[in-house]
Amino acid sequence: MKKPELLLPAGSLLKLKTAFLYGADAVYAGAPDMSLRAKSKFPLEDIKEGINFAHALGKKVYLTLNLFSHNKDVEKLPAFVETVKSLSCDGVIISDPGIFQYVRKEMPNMPLHVSTQANVCSWLTVNFWKNTGAALCVLGREVSFKESLEIRKKCEGIKLEIFVHGAMCVSYSGRCLMSAFMAQRSANSGACAHSCRWRYKTKLVMEEELRPGEYLEMHEDNRGTYILNSKDLCLMPKLNEILEAGFDSFKIEGRNKTEYYVAQTARVYRKAIDDYFENPKNWRADAYMQELATLQNRGYTLGFFDGIPDDSAQDYNDATSRSAWRNAGAVKENKDGFLKIEVKHKLKKGGEIEFLSPFKFEPVKIVLDKIYDCKNNFLTEEVNPGIAHQSVRIPVDENIAKLLPENTILRLKI
Repeated sequence: MKKPELLLPAGSLLKLKTAFLYGADAVYAGAPDMSLRAKSKFPLEDIKEGINFAHALGKKVYLTLNLFSHNKDVEKLPAFVETVKSLSCDGVIISDPGIFQYVRKEMPNMPLHVSTQANVCSWLTVNFWKNTGAALCVLGREVSFKESLEIRKKCEGIKLEIFVHGAMCVSYSGRCLMSAFMAQRSANSGACAHSCRWRYKTKLVMEEELRPGEYLEMHEDNRGTYILNSKDLCLMPKLNEILEAGFDSFKIEGRNKTEYYVAQTARVYRKAIDDYFENPKNWRADAYMQELATLQNRGYTLGFFDGIPDDSAQDYNDATSRSAWRNAGAVKENKDGFLKIEVKHKLKKGGEIEFLSPFKFEPVKIVLDKIYDCKNNFLTEEVNPGIAHQSVRIPVDENIAKLLPENTILRLKI
């Protein structure tokens, strides 16, 4: 067996650098206006810098072109192709067959990956894309593990990628009409309003046509109900089985998530994969799950791993996070015995924060004895993140400082 590629989301240049700092092998990024991230904060200048940064580390960057095209999008394709050629990325992720055919013709040597949006759920479909020229297929989240094993067996000569962590959509691999209907924002063009996370008031009792007299009630409390709210996908408990199956790439969802999310998912899945290859017989998921529980999450589910999930994969009562931990900021400078920190959460003197070192799995704990406001260098009792790029300096021991390079993420428990 060879280790699978660990693929992280990069919603910005900082997130790209964070992902690589914490162990990602590759990232995927949305090119503005032509991906399923209509509000991309990743301008082309930053994408170019990110690709150069990745290649200097021997890492990869894939660009997404995974929207479903309308006529207005086709007009933009020539300019997109020229831009991609100038960027020298490592592959393009595509959903639309027409766009796939166009890009393959214009860039015959560019590796093309078939997006999860293409709903690849059978070996027949994988082989279709292989024969069309795809280098890799991302299997739909609706594929069970048993089905994926059959696909792996019957589809040689093409790489397979699976999602192992991230948000689950109420619709078939993201093909949703709710957002367009309710908020005039098309999920299939990159502008999803996440209508499935909203709270709904229900006044319904349903009766299925062939089951007269059997009433299906929709319950709600005084807050309403979250009837469409899925828990988040997390396949860490089954990671050993997935590793044994020999898939080529493990994908983590979340280009709109925080740097803390990127850092934590990268470091935890990196550690879990490496530990398995070092000692597969004694591999257990518990320690990694404890760390993943510190992420903002709606509760975790195995999704379709064992087949069609039951209602335990949903949370009908609440869509808020179950985590007591919060993103507290990042190290922006490590110099002369001080850490300069960009603050993302209120910090108080005497409080304890945890740094996620890229060099050790156990978090580095520091008590905030002294906090210096970077603006005026005064000691302060507390600092709030309300001001843009609010920064503080804290003293740190020399030996600890070696573990905390620039872009190290910190967290705190609330």
